[in-house]
Amino acid sequence: MMTEISLNVLDVAENSVRANASLIEISVGVDRGRDLLEITIKDNGCGMTEEQLEHVQDPFFTTRTTRKVGLGIPFYKEAAVSAGGEFRIESKVGEGTSVYASFQLSNIDRMPVGDIVSTIHTLVVYHEEIDFLYRYTFDGEETVMDTREFREVLGGISFKEKEVSDYIMEYLKEQKFSVDNGVNI
Repeated sequence: MMTEISLNVLDVAENSVRANASLIEISVGVDRGRDLLEITIKDNGCGMTEEQLEHVQDPFFTTRTTRKVGLGIPFYKEAAVSAGGEFRIESKVGEGTSVYASFQLSNIDRMPVGDIVSTIHTLVVYHEEIDFLYRYTFDGEETVMDTREFREVLGGISFKEKEVSDYIMEYLKEQKFSVDNGVNI
C-alpha cells in the first residue's frame, strides 16, 4: 500500500495520462467541520468499457502489458474505505473517467495527504502536453491553478525550463499556504 494519499493521486493521474487525456482535473478539498477530505481526479481520456470498469478495482486486472497486476486503484479504494470514507469510479468510452475518494480526517487509519504540491508540480512539468486544472479547497477557502493560463502567458516556453518549473512550484506552495496557512493534513 502507498504511504501517502498524494502518491495515490499521482498514480491515478498517470492512468489519465496513459488514457490520452488532454485535460486532467484534480480537486482536493478539506473540510475540518465535516471531518472530511475529498479528492476527485477527472479526465477526458479514452474512458473504459463497462467490463473494464467492473474489473478495475480487482488487483489482478490491468490493461497494461508490462505487468500482470494493477494495484493502484485497489490500494486507493482500500485506503479510502479503511479511513471511513468512500470510493467511486465512473467512466465512459470516448468521454473519460472520474475517480472520487473521501477520507474521514480524524480516522486513525487515514494516511497523511503527503506532499500534494510536489505531486501536482511533477504532473504539470513532466506532462506539459496535457492541461491540468488543480483546485485546492480548505475550510471554504479555494485556490485554482489552470495550466492553460500559464501557457497563454508563456507563449510556448516549456514548463521544464528551470525558471518556469521553479515558478510553478513556488506558485503552488504560496497558493496552498494562502488557503490553509500551512496546516498539515
